[in-house]
Amino acid sequence: MTDDDPPSDGDSGELRTVRRRPFALDLTRPLGTARGDIDRREGFVVTVDPAGNGSEAVGVGEATPLPGWTESYEDCGAELDAVGHGDGSDALRAESTPAARHGVSLALADAAAREAGRSLAERLANEADVGASPADAVPVNATVGDGSAAETAAAAAQAVDEGFDCLKLKVGARDVEGDVERVRAVREAVGDAVSLRADANGAWDREAARCALDALAAFDLAYVEQPLPVDDLDGLAALRGEARGGAVPVAADESVAARGIDAVLEADAADAVVLKPMALGGPDRALAAALRARSAGVDPVVTTTVDAVVARTAAVHVAAAIPEVSPCGLATGTLLDEDLAPDPCPIDDGRMAVPTGPGLAGGAFDDLRRE
Repeated sequence: MTDDDPPSDGDSGELRTVRRRPFALDLTRPLGTARGDIDRREGFVVTVDPAGNGSEAVGVGEATPLPGWTESYEDCGAELDAVGHGDGSDALRAESTPAARHGVSLALADAAAREAGRSLAERLANEADVGASPADAVPVNATVGDGSAAETAAAAAQAVDEGFDCLKLKVGARDVEGDVERVRAVREAVGDAVSLRADANGAWDREAARCALDALAAFDLAYVEQPLPVDDLDGLAALRGEARGGAVPVAADESVAARGIDAVLEADAADAVVLKPMALGGPDRALAAALRARSAGVDPVVTTTVDAVVARTAAVHVAAAIPEVSPCGLATGTLLDEDLAPDPCPIDDGRMAVPTGPGLAGGAFDDLRRE
């Protein structure tokens, strides 16, 4: 699939009866990041009836844009309206509206999987010719937002008490010295057995990033995510080369969505890639990027953009389709004060269950399909 290919419903390739319904969900507390606090998520529930007759195979998707990673809420809604009032080809091929494409492509994939009586993970793995059966559970990390050293350490310890053995810490919202102290406090609080990741969201320049990675090397981090701005692939490659001498490995996140997986891999810019289906334009694209990275010896990790339950569940299916996937950033449901529906993916001891019913989760989202 090329970047401009529209999603397919697996049968006719034609879209019919596309609808979207807006929603807004508050977070329980603001999630501090280097790009500012995230305190509310606004998006659209998308339904697609491929047959146009209200059959049981109506698919449900979610388009929840996050500016900086995707298009704006207004642009997403406009593209979904274009799909609903025509054949949707322009909207589905628009690189500028990945969240809109995610919503429609997910709804189509859900409909096709339900029609075939297969889980979404099975359908994705089959379409991508993965060659292995999807996992029935995937490892997940806990996400810890920005805060003081004491607050960060307390949140990390609580996550470990809840069964997580991999934590992602948001950094970059304060100076490097402050973040180093926060990571030090977390390592002292949780011990050496817990895997730590740090996510800078592109906050540092090259000099600050070098200083940060040199200082953070003492705490045995799995990687630092997006230490440099989105377009600085040369800088990421250079930083990664320096890191091979003993500092922290480098992961790319926003750079993958903005520049494409091939550009990141060709630049030799990452030891790991963080893949957000919402930012990449759909579960199909996220899985394709993961397999492309794996073939290049780069570790794929699937995360969300603090999505609602429909998109989160889809991301779980993507992760399940990747053989032996590393811990993924999918345990974000508790960040929301309320959700669109009950979560069909329980977490037990740091692992998230993958729904086995047809499509996304059997009948778990039937109320959303009928609205």
